[in-house]
Amino acid sequence: MSDGYTILLTNDDGIDAPGIATLREELTSLGDVTVIAPDGNRSGVGRTRNHTAVVREHPWGYALSGTPADCVAYGLRGLDTDFDVVVSGVNDGPNAGNYVVGRSGTVGAGIEAAFLGTPALAVSAFHTTDFFLSPPEEYDFSRPARVAVGLVERALDSGVYDDVDLLNVNAPVDSPNPPVMLTEPYHDYGQQVEEVEDEDDELGPDERRVELRDRTWPDAVGWENPFPLAETHRERYPVGTDRRAMVDAAVSVSPLTVSHGVADSARLANVIETFEVE
Repeated sequence: MSDGYTILLTNDDGIDAPGIATLREELTSLGDVTVIAPDGNRSGVGRTRNHTAVVREHPWGYALSGTPADCVAYGLRGLDTDFDVVVSGVNDGPNAGNYVVGRSGTVGAGIEAAFLGTPALAVSAFHTTDFFLSPPEEYDFSRPARVAVGLVERALDSGVYDDVDLLNVNAPVDSPNPPVMLTEPYHDYGQQVEEVEDEDDELGPDERRVELRDRTWPDAVGWENPFPLAETHRERYPVGTDRRAMVDAAVSVSPLTVSHGVADSARLANVIETFEVE
């Protein structure tokens, strides 16, 4: 498609994941799609980068022994191709809330693209009853993929990326004709720390093992499903947040920037002015 867009597609679930296969097929309607994706699952690595990686040719492009951010870096700087946009996904499970978004490999690929000057969209799928799509082979990723394609086309055509670096999208797989909501990542985070007692653990007398578990939804630890408590969550999450949109079975679209803008702090300015190094 010579008059279409040139698209770099990646993910964090691995090049053999069903979500990226569905998204690739849908994206071909917009132009030429090159896939550069990890050779295995790299979920939850954020924007982690490696110094070296092994590149293997693949019928869709390349498989990389690295992270999603590595894949984007290789695609944008290692190939003789000028990509119009980077698309990451479809991820198996949502990426909602500011802490989860920050550690997501799916979103991390988009952040890497934005730092390298290329607009990006990260898309993740959720099920309004099952939450995570496990095993992913039993779910249909076509609706989130179509949402991503429609948003990419409209965002590029309308100049959205003049003001926005990255669109983070969460779309339901099981909600017919879901509404599309403009959102922002919900700001919360919790951590549960517990000491692990294992008789087979070979630790020294001054050592102990602890388990660090994220609390990313109220009343849900780790990978547990928050939606059985949907009514409670609906009241807790304000309209306009990505988690509220998910509870309402809507498509969440959060526009993000990667500038790490500097806060205007008069108090800090006063500290700096009066600070003396001895």
